[in-house]
Amino acid sequence: MSLTPQWLDELRSRITLSTLIGRTVKVTRAGREYKACCPFHDEKTPSFTINDEKGFYHCFGCSAHGDAIRWMTDQRGLSFMDAVKELAGEAGMEVPAADPRAAKKAEEQASLRDVTQAAADWFTQQLGSSNGAPAREYLAKRGISEATRKAFGFGLAPESRSALKEALKKFPTAMLVEAGMLIAVDDKEPYDRFRGRLMIPIRDARGRVIAFGGRILGDGEPKYLNSPDTPLFDKGRTLYNLDKASPASRQTNRIIVVEGYMDVIALAEAGIADAVAPLGTALTENQLGMLWRMVPVPVLCFDGDGAGQKAAMRAAMRALPLLRPGFSLSFATLPSGQDPDDLVRARGAAGFADILDEAQPLVERLWAHEVAAGPLATPEERAALKTRLLAHADAIEDADVRHHYREAFRERLDALFMRKQPDRGPRQPWAPNPPRGGFGGGGRRFAPDPRLQPPADETRFIGQAGIAAPLIAALIGGLLRYPAVIRHHDEELARLSIGDPADAELLDAMLDIAMRQEGLDCEGLLAILEPMKVYNRATTLLRADGMHFSFNRSPKKNEAIDHNRAQRELSEFISLVNTQTELKMRRLQADEIARARLDEQSIAEQNRLRAMDEDLMHRLQALREGNA
Repeated sequence: MSLTPQWLDELRSRITLSTLIGRTVKVTRAGREYKACCPFHDEKTPSFTINDEKGFYHCFGCSAHGDAIRWMTDQRGLSFMDAVKELAGEAGMEVPAADPRAAKKAEEQASLRDVTQAAADWFTQQLGSSNGAPAREYLAKRGISEATRKAFGFGLAPESRSALKEALKKFPTAMLVEAGMLIAVDDKEPYDRFRGRLMIPIRDARGRVIAFGGRILGDGEPKYLNSPDTPLFDKGRTLYNLDKASPASRQTNRIIVVEGYMDVIALAEAGIADAVAPLGTALTENQLGMLWRMVPVPVLCFDGDGAGQKAAMRAAMRALPLLRPGFSLSFATLPSGQDPDDLVRARGAAGFADILDEAQPLVERLWAHEVAAGPLATPEERAALKTRLLAHADAIEDADVRHHYREAFRERLDALFMRKQPDRGPRQPWAPNPPRGGFGGGGRRFAPDPRLQPPADETRFIGQAGIAAPLIAALIGGLLRYPAVIRHHDEELARLSIGDPADAELLDAMLDIAMRQEGLDCEGLLAILEPMKVYNRATTLLRADGMHFSFNRSPKKNEAIDHNRAQRELSEFISLVNTQTELKMRRLQADEIARARLDEQSIAEQNRLRAMDEDLMHRLQALREGNA
């Protein structure tokens, strides 16, 4: 279909914008323009203006801006082509067809819509007749008012195999079968699909009837029956009540997803108009895309029973690969055994709103689900929890979102298992060893100074800004050369305090890559990093051999490097750097305590930690000089 700019301009010129908008919003003339309270955000003083001469609207409050087509897509929730078609019909213009086949298909669909609309009208007549008394009584018991009944187009399919077929005999039998109204089995005479059921029309985004859902009256299976897929109706690409919920969501800035159409109708009866439902299937990628076009974070509110919660998790799994910055899901959990109808009957719209206010973000729902999946008493069980959580994160295709999910899970794992550990007092990785020279040691043993020692500047810097930059440069340079070491020290590396944001981002990226890919070498790691903004920093640090550690050395001509030794020393270096961070933080605390108390015990602790720190510096120096 080819819509030229000239054709679209002609369409806009034939539409009076103030009249179009005035069907939904109360507008008042203000000179040569019109004013209204903005339909896209809450306000009491009108800031929304409509200019018919120029053919656009603009809100000075929220900056909403557009023409007639944009109004139909943003306020009505239509697709671009649906908006164009509806406006063209109003303006008396023919929408250009791409080719004869497309035109024929559009004509066939229009004919099928005539069938479904005629069926809807007939079902409505049957509900209002004497035959509809039991169905009307059922609706009254469900608390569905006459106004809601009419708004949603309820009807009745009588208990007959041919009543609808006879009522719609002006349409060819083949067309009734194609529209899903009749069932054709082999060579038997086609018969009515819906019999003895309360009928609920299913509409597209433009409010046109495209299919039906039927609830059985009395005993029998299935309890609910939907139309089959037809040229008009694809249940995986349709959301029930989208035509009403999309405009409502512009006012509330939310969209609620419930399990079935009776849940949607019960909420509408309670004054909650921004709810939709899938149609007998788990949420599909197409349906998620439709939801995200309305709001960034739809709220899934499924029943509180086991089946409802399984449906919620299936939706979560389906959404994970599609997540992108700003777009996610949240989950409102109903009390066990209750559906939205039960809740609004018992607690009203305010009670339902309370449930929505407590909705969990997707990351929290995944965490809660996996933690509750089994015991966490053994290391193996804890490792299994970590594996499951990181598998969820790895399913996310967007690199930034995936990274933040991995970080969120790591933080929660650390907090969970830290709380489970008994309190053993301050951790002491080692006692000081005799000095081995270097860093000014000269072979003499450290003698604790009996006088009060002021906090060292380096200690304060580590406490405030993280590990010294030269050590981090050496560490990341080594990991770039030997990526296999990352997987063996992922927990220690994740805990490092790094002051430079660029280095922190690079190390995070390397952790993510190493946990997804086994058997990485330097070349493979750099290939994955190349499209990322951290790549330049990586190539710079790969040349950071100024500290002359074995794992930072590039081979010189005719020189063989002992790679096994380099990897062993890199592993020791990681442990030493991690311990140095903890030790310096403890020294900072001890220095502050000693300055405050001025007693022998605190001064002794200060000197003991200083001795341990000097011993650690000797060990780092030994690694640097190749004497480890």
